[in-house]
Amino acid sequence: MSSDAPVATVPTASPGCHNEVPKASFVIEPCWLTCTVPLPRVYVRNLEERIKPEPLRDALEVIFSEFGTVIDIVAKTNLRAKGQAFIAFDNPESAKRAVEEAQGFVLFGKPMVLAIARMRSDATVQQTGTPEELEAHKRHRVAERDKKLALETAEAQKRQLLRPQADALGGAALGGAAAPAAPAQIPDEYLPPNKTLFVQHLPRDIDSDRLTEIFSRFEGFREVRLVPGRGLAFVEYEAEQGAIAAKTSTAGMLLGEDSDEGGKKSIKVTYQRQ
Repeated sequence: MSSDAPVATVPTASPGCHNEVPKASFVIEPCWLTCTVPLPRVYVRNLEERIKPEPLRDALEVIFSEFGTVIDIVAKTNLRAKGQAFIAFDNPESAKRAVEEAQGFVLFGKPMVLAIARMRSDATVQQTGTPEELEAHKRHRVAERDKKLALETAEAQKRQLLRPQADALGGAALGGAAAPAAPAQIPDEYLPPNKTLFVQHLPRDIDSDRLTEIFSRFEGFREVRLVPGRGLAFVEYEAEQGAIAAKTSTAGMLLGEDSDEGGKKSIKVTYQRQ
């Protein structure tokens, strides 16, 4: 950690004295199958982004343990999730009390912004549900993440597309010719989920039977369409959920025995572009 980063000292003050909370729109997870009861999970934002995950989780545990039994804390360092965390309790009453009493509590120099989360944590589903419910919950979470990434990427590329168009219009107004702009395209990795997977980087010795063996393990499998000599294949399912589960489990899988290509290859699995 650099010398100018704030010291990750766990606060000892009781969450009772609050500063004014900055007004901002919440980025809350969408509800799965409609939440009809309060959830035992708190969404936290406006956290100091320079604090490393381990001391941040330690500090959050000290604070939120005052309100009940904490069963899980998620605080990540990737760019999209920085400054955010999720605290899972063993009951919704503890989460509600934490939001009410710790709202605006200053942690590492910044007042926390709290709200009840809109989606159950994996830890909560694991405690209260069946293994099948946990897997369905994870698939839904991955699908929502992929859809959100696709929308954000499309919006960013739309803004990039409009900028040269505006410049071209300005040039045309001054007597210059307006050059047509190329349409924006979402990268394969951020395409929204659908029921057909696009598999790339397949080794030359792979065949349809081997791919069927791999992808038929997932619910709703229909067929594999291998493109000969191209290292490509399409895998179709009856519904999105099967494709989501297959993509999550097979992306990056090592296949083949092509010694002249450096041994096994890591396959790329994305959703088909529509």
